[in-house]
Amino acid sequence: MRPIQGWTYGNKAMVKDIRSLYNEGFTEERYNSFVEDLNSSEGVKIDFRVCETPLFLSGELTKTLEKACDDIIKQLDTDEYRKFAEASIPDGLAVPNREDHPVFLQIDFAICDDGKGGFIPKLIELQGFPSLYGFQVYYDEVFQRHYQLPENYTAFYSGLNKESYIELLKKTLLGDSDPENVILLEIEPDKQKTLIDFVVTERYTGVKPVCITDVIKKGKKLFYKEGEREIQIDRIYNRVIYDELFRKDVKASFSFQEDLDVHWVGHPDWFFLISKYSLPYLKGPFVPECHFLSDLNEYPADLENFVLKPLFSFAGLGVEVEVTKDLLDSKTDRHNYILQRKIEYAPLILTPEGYSKCEIRMMFLWNDKPVLVNNLTRFSKGKMMGVDFNKNKTWVGSATAYHPNISL
Repeated sequence: MRPIQGWTYGNKAMVKDIRSLYNEGFTEERYNSFVEDLNSSEGVKIDFRVCETPLFLSGELTKTLEKACDDIIKQLDTDEYRKFAEASIPDGLAVPNREDHPVFLQIDFAICDDGKGGFIPKLIELQGFPSLYGFQVYYDEVFQRHYQLPENYTAFYSGLNKESYIELLKKTLLGDSDPENVILLEIEPDKQKTLIDFVVTERYTGVKPVCITDVIKKGKKLFYKEGEREIQIDRIYNRVIYDELFRKDVKASFSFQEDLDVHWVGHPDWFFLISKYSLPYLKGPFVPECHFLSDLNEYPADLENFVLKPLFSFAGLGVEVEVTKDLLDSKTDRHNYILQRKIEYAPLILTPEGYSKCEIRMMFLWNDKPVLVNNLTRFSKGKMMGVDFNKNKTWVGSATAYHPNISL
């Protein structure tokens, strides 16, 4: 493990000092070596850009992020919200045997200027659907082969470390089942950009990725083949995105809407129940103004300060950042859109070519209660976080956030 030249330690180290030391010690050679290690250790080339840097959070901003999550979860975990969210499930797509809370919860925040010389998280989106629970551990594992972290800095939360995190992830996915009876369900997993996550999830937990078209249905039971063996599926770690399922017109032996003899780890209904549909319901200092387009009898006077989002698109598809009255009037399916006040990202990370802005995904596992376990960061220099807005730019892409282990 090679420390950054000039690295200093201490619980009172300022984040700006950590950033300065990281930038001073940065070399293209070390970064390229790190990325090559990410791409080669599991034999899978990563199909998304890895940023040149992680995010280093202060203890204060870490606590603020945790408070923001707590405020939002308190609004979601109520009978009133569950009643409100029922209308989010499109006709004909409800799945039997839903639990009363999601197993996976992602809360995405932009890091913004608070106007007082500090930073504040502002809610962008949220999902009751899995994220890169395997890859983020792998990222940290490889990062620490090439860089040394400041003392007591970690990517994990709730007192977890790598080993206890993996144990919790295994417990969540496996329950009391043998790993061979649990599958990660996806559409052509070997062609997905998130393949690296599937591969390392199997290494950490024993749960194999299986294509939905390879699942065999016999009565109410599902199976997959391993060589000549047919193996019964007890639990499904669901990674199938509905819009891709419909867009590709995937033919499977079963439908999600059947009453099957399997347990969904990540029940499909929560893809809708906690989603962009939730945003107009949520209130508070960490939540920007948001409306269903269908609820507006008149538009805000400052439309240039709003963004239009389709409710059930994924990965930023269909988002309109240049909003006009004519654009809004042209939408006939108005119930499928939300109008959200634009969020001004802070110029957060000083890089060799200007500042990068950042958003952070706070990742939860929810068994008997929601537990914050990990995070994912995305850096951008464009109008939006997507790849199309950051082509030919450096110090952009995916990473993680390290923060002081305030449980110590």
